[in-house]
Amino acid sequence: MKKLLALSAATLLAATLYAAEYPDISIKDLKTEIAARKVTLLDANGTESWEKGHIPGAINFEANEEKLANVLPKDKNALVVAYCGNPKCTAYQAAAKAAKKLGYTNIKHLSAGIAGWKDAGEKTEAGK
Repeated sequence: MKKLLALSAATLLAATLYAAEYPDISIKDLKTEIAARKVTLLDANGTESWEKGHIPGAINFEANEEKLANVLPKDKNALVVAYCGNPKCTAYQAAAKAAKKLGYTNIKHLSAGIAGWKDAGEKTEAGK
């Protein structure tokens, strides 16, 4: 039982530290950044989901992973927000890590994901 508790505590600690690497951004704050045109969005839900509906202007990470350096802004301090399906989804991490690997320093996570965006009554756009 002690081993199970220790393992659970270690897992929780690791998850907490990892989550802190990419701070959360609220839907309200994201809308402000979108309106100011000061954010690049990375949708990590996969091409099929992106085509059905994504946050307007979001880049399909799956389709652009190999050429991400060409679609992200030149300014490495620019705000990059990665998101996936919902608060339990971890697919955003691949997009956030890829941006970090390219030298981006202001990466955030929309933990609400596309589900939270839709639940808040926000508009989506279909992929083209």
